Amino acid sequence: MNNTELYYEVRGSGPLVVLVGAPMGADAFAPLAELLADGYSVLTTDPRGINRSRFTDGGTSTPEQRADDLAWLIREVDRGPAVAFGSSGGAVSVLALAQNHPETVHKVIAHEPPLDRLVPDGDELLAKSEKLMADYLSGDTVGAWKQFFALANIELPPGMAEQMFSGERDADERFWFEHEMRESISWQPDIAKLQNVIVGIGEDSKGQLCDRTSTALAGLLGIEPTRFPGGHTGFADDPKTFEPALRRQLVEIDFHPGA
Repeated sequence: MNNTELYYEVRGSGPLVVLVGAPMGADAFAPLAELLADGYSVLTTDPRGINRSRFTDGGTSTPEQRADDLAWLIREVDRGPAVAFGSSGGAVSVLALAQNHPETVHKVIAHEPPLDRLVPDGDELLAKSEKLMADYLSGDTVGAWKQFFALANIELPPGMAEQMFSGERDADERFWFEHEMRESISWQPDIAKLQNVIVGIGEDSKGQLCDRTSTALAGLLGIEPTRFPGGHTGFADDPKTFEPALRRQLVEIDFHPGA
């Protein structure tokens, strides 16, 4: 795909379901994909710049670019149109997919998109995010992550940030802070172009930033958000509990309209 070598996997057979994150890659969705593969073709992928989806000559990661990548993959596997489930930055990706490539999807499920511009204090949030990104890139890894979780309204136990984020960090994490986070959280959807969207929120995410941004998006779309088990990463934390809730949404979708 242009200057990007996209890595993807397809499991199962039947109607096409895409599971995508950003920066989370295919491995995070593998257990959920295995559970769904008994009735669906399930596409998972590493988003551009992450893990096995590497640039050949440098590159960036905007929601529009990731949407272009997903549209290309859906056409490449030739089992679409798809239902695309995206979480976090992946939720922003699938919203951009629905907006820019509506012919490739029957419906998108945007699970906790971090769209800061949709909440009243969005400018303040984006300014604080700029600081934490700069701190991370200057070497203050732990401090940046502490700021990140504070902004997200996710409380970590004392000492957890030091335990999780001290020491050597990988290239994917740096790519997210340098080339992906800003583009995702500052993205402004064109509400008039968004159709066939389900907005998902974790049952354990109440009061967190992505609860607020997702609720705001649902309000602008004139729909009620759908609650899913777990929190922001419920699909990966407990896929066996998450899968029935996602499958309930899938069985209500007509994958063959007009057939």
